[in-house]
Amino acid sequence: MQALLDKLGIEAVNAGASTGPGGWIDDPNGKTLVSYNPTTGEPIASVVQATAVTYDALVDKATETFKSWRTVPAPVRGQVVRDIGDALREYKEPLGELVALEMGKIKPEGMGEVQEMIDICDFAVGLSRQLYGLSMHSERPGHRMYEQWHPLGPVGIITSFNFPVAVWAWNTALAAVCGDPVIWKPSSSVPLCAIAVQNIANRVAAEHGLDGVFNTIIGSGREIGERMNNDPRIPLISFTGSVSMGRHVAQMTAKRLSRTILELGGNNGIIVTPNADLKMATRAILFGAVGTAGQRCTSTRRIIMHKEIAEDLTGRLIRAYKQVKIGDPLAEDTLMGPLVDGTAVNDMMAAIDRAQEEGGEILYGGHRLPDMGPNFVEPTIIKMPHQTPLVCDETFAPVLYLMEYETLDEAIAIHNGVPQGLSSAIFTTNLLEAENFLAVSGSDCGIANVNIGTSGAEIGGAFGGEKETGGGRESGSDSWKIYMRRQTNTINWSTELPLAQGISFGE
Repeated sequence: MQALLDKLGIEAVNAGASTGPGGWIDDPNGKTLVSYNPTTGEPIASVVQATAVTYDALVDKATETFKSWRTVPAPVRGQVVRDIGDALREYKEPLGELVALEMGKIKPEGMGEVQEMIDICDFAVGLSRQLYGLSMHSERPGHRMYEQWHPLGPVGIITSFNFPVAVWAWNTALAAVCGDPVIWKPSSSVPLCAIAVQNIANRVAAEHGLDGVFNTIIGSGREIGERMNNDPRIPLISFTGSVSMGRHVAQMTAKRLSRTILELGGNNGIIVTPNADLKMATRAILFGAVGTAGQRCTSTRRIIMHKEIAEDLTGRLIRAYKQVKIGDPLAEDTLMGPLVDGTAVNDMMAAIDRAQEEGGEILYGGHRLPDMGPNFVEPTIIKMPHQTPLVCDETFAPVLYLMEYETLDEAIAIHNGVPQGLSSAIFTTNLLEAENFLAVSGSDCGIANVNIGTSGAEIGGAFGGEKETGGGRESGSDSWKIYMRRQTNTINWSTELPLAQGISFGE
């Protein structure tokens, strides 16, 4: 373990804030935060958290850096992001292993998360030459009208434990090419991943003579997170987390009329029709429900299956679940690691108990696995008589609810009958069923797939959802626009000054 930390520049005790190549800022009044290995429950390393004094110094630095960074040509900013992508390629394996060690997802998923970082850097490099605005025809003769996009300012990024590095990259790569410095507050559950990423960014920043573009601050949500939400120096907060905390962030930022990107809860469903390829559907459901131990915002949580194929699909799922190897996430043959902590385990067990109270039948799993470690559980399949209040809630754990339907309209109504609206899917080989699911009266989610599961979104498409998922968009498509401010420009190249509505004034 120590060799891994050494590779990534993580000492036994690290300070909790960095603005660049100068290293980590000492904060003598900071409290100690211990990072625990969810697999064993043992401590990995300690971090001295930042206080309000360090926070203000860091934001002041980012604010000052913005004045010069915004004037750097966007393609040149893109070169910096390209070098970050190359540095991530160099550190892909140790960083992926650290994600597995500290968060608990299996090593291939940790490596895949780092690959997402590399991919979004590649995307952003191309984007740096395409920050385009429209030109419009003016109604006035001798006038030209167009729009352009300017950098917005320091961007606050508050991330969750389940994707401890990728979400930083989704925001940072785009914000950086747009001309915005970033201020990152990672989850207190995974501070070491953030330190490793900041060390990589610091190395690249030093090579380019930059300071204050890439900033990280580790501290509690109550002290540091609240300051970010209420700080007028930060015009955009990108928050990933629970719906309840997302509401709070929205309220705090609305008071100062700032922007937000909210990536909140997901209660993702898959409709499986009689025309589905059940082998394909089973694989997608297993990956979506068990991957990352059900701790993705895009994890599959509800299966809405036609009565005709319900028995067959259920049998296939149970057989597939029996083959899932649970264990050390760094072991090669492991398919599911632990939950992140004891609270997550207790929440899962409480949901299973409540499911049975609401008429659910446990078909597979449902138990803790204390002999393996403090946070290990069995992935669980529960057949529900209908969509109960529990099923409408998101349980961040590998719990899968099975429900039956008779008509496609009924299936879509069940699917849309939850407060969340992130990712969705239908499995069918029938064109009419697929198009109905994608139509305006079909899925109400931000992501809707056909014959693809709910997880595994590509960085080229805008990522985000509707309803209680928050409405934010990150990553691909035109998500870059929220990191910039739009300006409409009109140029009068004539010798006349026509006034609006044809008014003669002052003649």
